Amino acid sequence: MNQPILSLRGVTRSIDTGTHRVEILKGIDFDVHAGEFVAIMGASGSGKSTLLGLLAGLDTPTGGSIKIEGEEIAGLDEDRMADLRGRKIGFVFQSYQLIPTLTAEENVLLPAELAGESGDEALGRARQLLETVGLKDRNDHYPVQLSGGEQQRVALARAFVRKPPLLLADEPTGNLDSVNGRQVLELLLTLNRSEGATLVLVTHDRDLAAHASRVITLRDGVIDSDEAKSAA
Repeated sequence: MNQPILSLRGVTRSIDTGTHRVEILKGIDFDVHAGEFVAIMGASGSGKSTLLGLLAGLDTPTGGSIKIEGEEIAGLDEDRMADLRGRKIGFVFQSYQLIPTLTAEENVLLPAELAGESGDEALGRARQLLETVGLKDRNDHYPVQLSGGEQQRVALARAFVRKPPLLLADEPTGNLDSVNGRQVLELLLTLNRSEGATLVLVTHDRDLAAHASRVITLRDGVIDSDEAKSAA
């Protein structure tokens, strides 16, 4: 089998409160291969959001190894992690995290511009992605002029603009009603197929998780189950 796109071995995360140590993650081991759609589930406090933050390099593990396409990310300094994140990771937040003073098109273009890719090719890709997510006629709208579902679609387009091999999503349908949530799910599946990105997301939504190829369930900081699912 090919090298996994994501590999975790013995990953732990703890915090020292001053009076005692809180163990959030207690030795996480799993691999994710290219093209997989993995849902991470678990009750509040199970460690799933902490785990996603570690995968994105937004936090540092207390111990263990995290590799993306064979490249160790645990211990990278801020600049090197930012470079790796720009090349290999797309991230979709529950709260969209769009910049209010930028249009939809400008928000989508931002990761490319930060990487020095601001030419016609980057602009064309941003516009193509906005068309893919159904916002071709709203590229000049600001976030305040868009619904929650539309803002999340812009966020999806932004996450894919640099063609990252790995897309991480934190409750991507959590702030949406059932109709918009279903649309975002369908877009994730469409973009997963058309862009070839590997998806790893944290969710409480069992309907969303049912479409994943695998569901990893955390309980009290350890993997309680890791089950293959049939993609819908």
